[in-house]
Amino acid sequence: MLESIDAIEDMMGGRDYAAFRADLRTSRAVERCLEIISEASRRVPDEAKAAHPAIPWAEIAAFGNLLRHEYQRVDSYLIWKTATHSLAELRVAIKDLIARAEKERDRT
Repeated sequence: MLESIDAIEDMMGGRDYAAFRADLRTSRAVERCLEIISEASRRVPDEAKAAHPAIPWAEIAAFGNLLRHEYQRVDSYLIWKTATHSLAELRVAIKDLIARAEKERDRT
């Protein structure tokens, strides 16, 4: 998940919505990264999710379903807004979950 968040941040590079919408390659790549994030979120254990209740885990999972199965309804503005406004908090949570997992692994 973290790798995909980093990739989105790198690809977006401060693009405004018009620039994002005009660049089909970037918009499709960002969509794919969001799909990966969504699918990976389904594999985060419930107890780990509980450590970050402010993260909308169910919505993240559902967003992937929209991208995969309802692609005709995908709104480029929603993709841009998600990519530019919704990933910072998720990044913090994922880094914390990775750190917790590493600590747990080191204890065993």
